[in-house]
Amino acid sequence: LTENGFRTVMASNGREALYVARHEKPDLVLLDIMMPEMDGFEFMRHFRKERNTPVIMLTAKVEETDKVVGLELGADDYVTKPFDHLELLARVKALLRRLDMPQPTSRAPSFQSGDLTIDFAAREVRLHGEVVALTATEYKLLYHLVRNAGRVLRHETLLAKVWGREYVDEIDYLRVYIRRLRRKLEEDPEQPRYILTERGLGYRFRADG
Repeated sequence: LTENGFRTVMASNGREALYVARHEKPDLVLLDIMMPEMDGFEFMRHFRKERNTPVIMLTAKVEETDKVVGLELGADDYVTKPFDHLELLARVKALLRRLDMPQPTSRAPSFQSGDLTIDFAAREVRLHGEVVALTATEYKLLYHLVRNAGRVLRHETLLAKVWGREYVDEIDYLRVYIRRLRRKLEEDPEQPRYILTERGLGYRFRADG
């Protein structure tokens, strides 16, 4: 990373990592899961309450549940050891590039469906009049669903639009972020009113009226 122009700061355990991340305010965190004193999952539970800084989790664990737990806690990407350093560098650059890109905008000034309102110009989402805090990735996913309300968007289409074409096979990423949006926007996430699953195909946003 240093050879490619990045300034890096190291931490030797989870508690130190949390302290460093709070005070250095990095553009991106590379986070190992297996750390002394505080593991990566516990780090994420604390860190995501404070910041939306992008996080790539690094782990020797290959179980699917560990990957899903990391994403559920707010990780943006997940790399399993052993990995090639060029692969990691590509993931870092792709994530920073994705977050640096302008958020999508719409010619329509706003959108409303029931108690949900989206101000596209301000990139602000409100539910029952209260602002809903969304990460950049969550907003981008919601934007594409809403702008295609009533239409089924296939898994690979959403993954390419939100994460990039190199992520079209990462269905777990999409499922986790859909669940996160439902928890923030739906009265009952298990019986969604807005974000509907089209089994085997993708997702559809249902707008009132």
